[in-house]
Amino acid sequence: MREEKVAVITAAEPSYDDEFRARRRKYVVMMAMRVPFLIAGALLYRTPWLAIGLILISIPLPWMAVLIANDGPVRKLARLPRGVANRQRQLTAPATNVIDVAAQDGDE
Repeated sequence: MREEKVAVITAAEPSYDDEFRARRRKYVVMMAMRVPFLIAGALLYRTPWLAIGLILISIPLPWMAVLIANDGPVRKLARLPRGVANRQRQLTAPATNVIDVAAQDGDE
């Protein structure tokens, strides 16, 4: 008997297109934040600590945006508790024929 996992719609993962669209939106927002941070850093040159802070924030944004955009959905590994047999990978035992030699000879 083969046991199959039933997909519950409330626990369904988003479609690939929806997930890709969300990643692309995050990428565009992060890249769009970089230019205003650089401009604000240049305009606030009279407050050096704030200007340097904004410029330092803008430096890793492209790197983080690319990492987030290229990050795909998490793969879930099916883990079974210890001692539970995985019936999908279970091999069937070969049929064995038991021969009772004593019953054939008439020696009881």
